[in-house]
Amino acid sequence: MRSDTDTSYWKSKYESTLGFSHTSLTNWAKGGENYSLSSNLMLNIYQDYKRKNLSWNNYLGIAYGISKQQSIEGLRKTDDKINFLTKGGLYAWRHWDYTGFFEFKSQFSNGFAYPNVKDHISRFMAPAYFQLSIGMNYKPADYFSVFISPVGARLTVVTDTSLTHRQEGAYGITGDNTTLWQVGGSINAIFKKDILKNINLMSKLDIFSNYRENPEKIIVGWENNVLMKVNKYISINLSTMLIYDDKAIAVTKSRKFKDILQFRETFGIGLAYTIFH
Repeated sequence: MRSDTDTSYWKSKYESTLGFSHTSLTNWAKGGENYSLSSNLMLNIYQDYKRKNLSWNNYLGIAYGISKQQSIEGLRKTDDKINFLTKGGLYAWRHWDYTGFFEFKSQFSNGFAYPNVKDHISRFMAPAYFQLSIGMNYKPADYFSVFISPVGARLTVVTDTSLTHRQEGAYGITGDNTTLWQVGGSINAIFKKDILKNINLMSKLDIFSNYRENPEKIIVGWENNVLMKVNKYISINLSTMLIYDDKAIAVTKSRKFKDILQFRETFGIGLAYTIFH
């Protein structure tokens, strides 16, 4: 018989990787950057609770990357992510739960449109995204779930008004305003499974449609992370992120600001450690 303090209702997983890349050239006839060093840290924490008709799923994802090149002064940021997600469910029927959903996204430090390192275009809580929704969660297997919500709220926060006072504004916010409220429907799906021996795939898709303004311009965030374990401590990690948000400002190669499809890819080899509980 399980007691109220029994932790067997919980399932936990902790994944961490620390990757490095280094290049050094001496009298190299073909040319190239004489010295470059990059490092990337990733941490994923999963905490799941299941007891009778109640379920509670939690996810915290953190990533940060920097690079240093001989020809460039200082360090440059290559990755920066804070993502917290929690959803609680009450069993409805078969693989469906009545579910409440909350998610927070932001970053740790200032971001720049390099080579401009004087005017930052983002920082902690600028932007930050909050989503609160109610709906149904479909979970046919432990490794896959889809949350469908007909109604919910999405809040964008930009606490730095130096960004919102620029001519283009920032993330849909202008002037002295610091928040943008959107009301709409959403789909949030997550897949996490060992697709081959020692190869784990985590794919997370977030879709939101703003009912109040341009509902056809769907906000999309699609994150993928492939972790390939060479042995207990060495791994190869590939992560990608695709974003479309007509309110977000992206910088094109022509240095103009406009809403376009954004994509980031990070590949690294380094130390990895995974704990199951």
